[in-house]
Amino acid sequence: MSILDQVKEHAEVIGADGVHVGVVDSVEGGRIKLTKQSTTHNHHHWIDGGLVADIEDGKVRLSANGDVAVTLEEES
Repeated sequence: MSILDQVKEHAEVIGADGVHVGVVDSVEGGRIKLTKQSTTHNHHHWIDGGLVADIEDGKVRLSANGDVAVTLEEES
């Protein structure tokens, strides 16, 4: 089972430094789609599944710090 299979809708996404990055809308094509409401500019943002380090207490913890993960997001 892939770690992305453990990512649940509406889970909080946090950086390795504990900073809030967003809220999961869905997982599609190996990427996490964040809800529009949880991101800036009211657009969906995507985070590459390779940045997921762990699922901890229902939260998605990334291997990158929050400020770095935000710069790696892809908008749609």
